[in-house]
Amino acid sequence: MVKRGKKYRKVKELIDTTKKYMLDEAIEKVLATHYANFDESVDMAINLGVDPRKADQNIRGSVVLPHGTGKTVKVLAIAKGEKAKEAQEAGADYVGAEDVIEKIKEGWLDFDKVVATPDMMGQVGKIGRILGPRGLMPNAKTGTVTFDIGKAVKDIKGGKVDFRVDRAGVVHIPIGRVSFGPEKLKENFAAVAETILRMKPASAKGTYVKGVALSATMGPGVKLDPSELKSAAA
Repeated sequence: MVKRGKKYRKVKELIDTTKKYMLDEAIEKVLATHYANFDESVDMAINLGVDPRKADQNIRGSVVLPHGTGKTVKVLAIAKGEKAKEAQEAGADYVGAEDVIEKIKEGWLDFDKVVATPDMMGQVGKIGRILGPRGLMPNAKTGTVTFDIGKAVKDIKGGKVDFRVDRAGVVHIPIGRVSFGPEKLKENFAAVAETILRMKPASAKGTYVKGVALSATMGPGVKLDPSELKSAAA
């Protein structure tokens, strides 16, 4: 069992662990219980009633947060010609084709996201063993393999977050920083809520949203009433 520090134990006393809070109060609790001396991330965990072993219930996608995550993201665009120029004009930090693929083979990984045009995926596949385990491999389902590469770069720079349900049926998504304050966090929460509810598989039986919790990076989790997801999305 993990032994928690004195600061953690002290702030946890501010939370009723038997209660499921409304969104406003939950965010208030998260902001009141963060204690680290850095701008902590605020993270959302959604426990879904799905079976990730089934292809149609292995939920995976992306959402553009209205206020971003508070993190500066370095984007690598793998494209040629006019598409390379388009990516550069959209704000990609690095743009290239076979040249950057060779750099990655040699160990260069100074980027956070990779987007690529479909015609380059044959070449990108050669570095799949490098990018895949790090969660960097471009994928059409998350919009990172596209000829509309300018929009893809702008979306990522503007706060696009990829997510995927884990083996336990839980989706983890950052929704901002404690410095954002309640209103921005609520608007980011609503964007996630709308996306998750829209992606409900037709084959999922029973309760779809089984639990929701918010927490700061170092702070304790705060449980929400699952109905708050629907209210926020509306």
